[in-house]
Amino acid sequence: MSLHFRDATLADLPAIIAMLADDVNSAGREDPGLPLDPRYQAAFADIDASPDQRLIVAELDDAMIGTMQLTFIPGIAFRGAWRGQIEAVRIASNVRGGGHGTAMIEWAVDQCRARGCRMVQLMSMTSRTDAHRFYEKMGWVRSHYGFKLKLEG
Repeated sequence: MSLHFRDATLADLPAIIAMLADDVNSAGREDPGLPLDPRYQAAFADIDASPDQRLIVAELDDAMIGTMQLTFIPGIAFRGAWRGQIEAVRIASNVRGGGHGTAMIEWAVDQCRARGCRMVQLMSMTSRTDAHRFYEKMGWVRSHYGFKLKLEG
């Protein structure tokens, strides 16, 4: 079995949205119905146009089994260090436990390192206790509290 990673294309968008929607925490938040909401396509265009954003697809023998978004953030802190941020990590439920999530995160960290990032960060909902154990097993440290403020619109 061959696992590889690549930047997503517009043609991948329906499968990515379906993968995001197939999650207890985002059920009802995402709409995988076709035709896709045009806001998904607009967001994809913005991500695709930015040199500091990457929407990634993980494929196992040419079948999409995972997705994540990488963001490269410039900063003043740490003497102008860049940070990598990993978001919206999903592995298809039928292949979980096969080491693919570990491979995805390791690959993402390597991409951040190659971009000169001094650190990599991610956030995980407090209810995702299995994910927390997964990241801690990989050496990630719970170092901060995260806060969000939802805005209307």
